[in-house]
Amino acid sequence: MDPHRFSYSPIVERPRWSLPNGARVAVWVVPNIEHYEYLPAEAGVRNPWPRMPHPDVLGYGGRDYGNRVGLWRMFEVLDKHAIRCSVSLSMSVIQMFPDILEAMEARRWEYMSHGTFNTRYHWNYSEQEERDAIAYSKEVHLRLTGRRLRGWFSPAVANTMNTPDLIKEAGLDYFCDFYHDDQPTPIATRHGTLLHVPYTMDINDANIYRQPVEAAEFSQMIVDHFDTVYREGETNPRVMCIALHPYMMGAPHRLKHLDRALGYIRGHKDAWICTGEEIADWYTANGLKEYQAHIGREA
Repeated sequence: MDPHRFSYSPIVERPRWSLPNGARVAVWVVPNIEHYEYLPAEAGVRNPWPRMPHPDVLGYGGRDYGNRVGLWRMFEVLDKHAIRCSVSLSMSVIQMFPDILEAMEARRWEYMSHGTFNTRYHWNYSEQEERDAIAYSKEVHLRLTGRRLRGWFSPAVANTMNTPDLIKEAGLDYFCDFYHDDQPTPIATRHGTLLHVPYTMDINDANIYRQPVEAAEFSQMIVDHFDTVYREGETNPRVMCIALHPYMMGAPHRLKHLDRALGYIRGHKDAWICTGEEIADWYTANGLKEYQAHIGREA
């Protein structure tokens, strides 16, 4: 992360921004709907499958379960709580699995690109290679949805030093590769200001694989996180991201815990359940100029 792309500002000293209807917290739910290749191309940086030799049937099968079963189970809970999601999407998914695209479109979900495959890392990409990858995501999204791609989250968090510049150059509106704030942040690029919308690695069910955490504890983490930012949001609203993976939270023994956490948040009328695009648009219209004046520069 290049610290020269944004200015430091303690959150307690910033100008207050407002959310629709006086909400304290903007909550966006981000399913990571990904495709992992069975036999990925040589990444050159990290082996996508740690079990050798290839193919890693256990690793691939677990992730494939998310698209075959887990996602469809998660739809039921998300529909129950009227959650319109912003998908961190491997663009290959909507090319390979039209049933998934149809189900998401029926729910009016929106998509930010998570690259083409989650086994294709952008580390060490040349500037042109990364530019081409972004352009490919834009083309696939426009062709299959009829809409302009607006958001970006690098595949497997494999961003480069050029990523913000190339995202802005490509005409996208926001990205999620930094994890440094509870409010949107203007980011300086070679092509003007790009908006960062807070994503999370803390309230992320990837903890279930990476830490000794299971779904009941993860559900409590969601509730505890929400309680804190909800309290703080009375003074200055916060953004909360809930990051999910169908192959994790879509497992049968985990779903009821997601249901509980979302039901708790839905019980607060002054929580704005929204999407990444809605956050970006609202902040641009209602907070960006004031923040830029506060820090004394555009980003």
